[in-house]
Amino acid sequence: MSNKKALVFGGGGFIGSHMVKRLKSEGYFVKSVDLNYPEFCDTFADEFLIYDLTNPESFPDIITFAENETYDEIYQYAADMGGAGFIFTGDNDAEIMTNSGLINMNLLKAQLDQNKKLNTNNTKIFYSSSACIYPEYNQLDPDNPDCSEGSAYPADPDSEYGWEKLFSERLYLSYSKNFNIPVRIARFHNIFGPEGTYDGGREKVPAAICRKVANSEDGIIEIWGDGMQTRSFLYIDECIEATRRLMNSDFIGPVNIGSEEMVSINELVKIVGEVANKEIVPKHIDGPLGVRGRNSNNDLIREKLNWDYKMTLKEGIEKTYHWIESQLLGE
Repeated sequence: MSNKKALVFGGGGFIGSHMVKRLKSEGYFVKSVDLNYPEFCDTFADEFLIYDLTNPESFPDIITFAENETYDEIYQYAADMGGAGFIFTGDNDAEIMTNSGLINMNLLKAQLDQNKKLNTNNTKIFYSSSACIYPEYNQLDPDNPDCSEGSAYPADPDSEYGWEKLFSERLYLSYSKNFNIPVRIARFHNIFGPEGTYDGGREKVPAAICRKVANSEDGIIEIWGDGMQTRSFLYIDECIEATRRLMNSDFIGPVNIGSEEMVSINELVKIVGEVANKEIVPKHIDGPLGVRGRNSNNDLIREKLNWDYKMTLKEGIEKTYHWIESQLLGE
C-alpha cells in the first residue's frame, strides 16, 4: 500500500471519479476538486472540495497538502466538455476554450509558485488530453484514419475543443521544459463505461446509443448522419490502468490511450442491440458529426509502457448497457 498523496481535479466527473476510486484502492490519500459531486455514486475521496477551478484565488491553498508539504501527484481531468452535441455545434466554443484554458493555466501557475516557495519540484502532474487534437485532414477516410502521435502536426483539429486541448498540451510541455515540472500527457480516445453521463446533451456516443436502445419500444432509434463514420471506444477500467502505468513511468508523452477496435456507428448500434436482445433499426437524421473516421494507434504505448487493451467493445458495452438500463428503470 502507498503513503502517497494525490489531488484529482475533475474528481466529480466520469473519468476523474474512477481515478479517485483506483487511487484509494492503492492506499493513496486523495483530495478531489470539482464543481459537483459524482452524479451516480458516492465519492471515495478523503476530502472533496466544491470549487470553480477557473477562479485562481484559492489555488495556493488547494494544491497545498499541509504547511510546507505538496501533493505527490495531481490528475487534471477538469474541463468544459461533452459529446458531439455539445462540442461540434459551435455554440459553446468560447465557453469551452475560456474555461478549460483557465483551469490549466491556473493549475500550472499555482504549482510553479508553490515549487518556488518551498524550493521543491516533486509534484508530478497528469494532463488528460484528447484524440480531438488530431488533424481533420487525416480523418476524412472512415476506413483509414491516421491518429498516430506524430500525425498531430501540422495542426488542424476539427473543433475548438480540440484546439484548446492541443494548446494545453503545449502549455504543460512548456512548463516542463522551462521549469522542470514533471508532467505526463495522454490523449484519450472515447472513454466509456458505467457511472458516466448518458443524457442531457453532454453524453458520449456509447452512452447515448445505450440509452436510446433501452428506451426504444418500436426498435427505431435516431442516429446523426449516415452512421458510416467510424470510432474506437475504450472501457473506463482500461483507461485508468493505462494512466497509472504512464504516471509510474519516465515517459512524458503525449501518448494515445484508446482501443484499436474500430467500428462504424451503425455497427455500434448493432452491438448494443445484440446486448439488449432487441432488433434495432437506425433512423439517420442530420446532426453534428465530427470527423469521418477516428481510431487509436497504440504502437507508441505498447513500446513505451507495454500496455494494450484487453476488453472487447462488446464486453464493455454489456457492462455499460445494463448499468444505464438499471438507471432508467430506477433500480
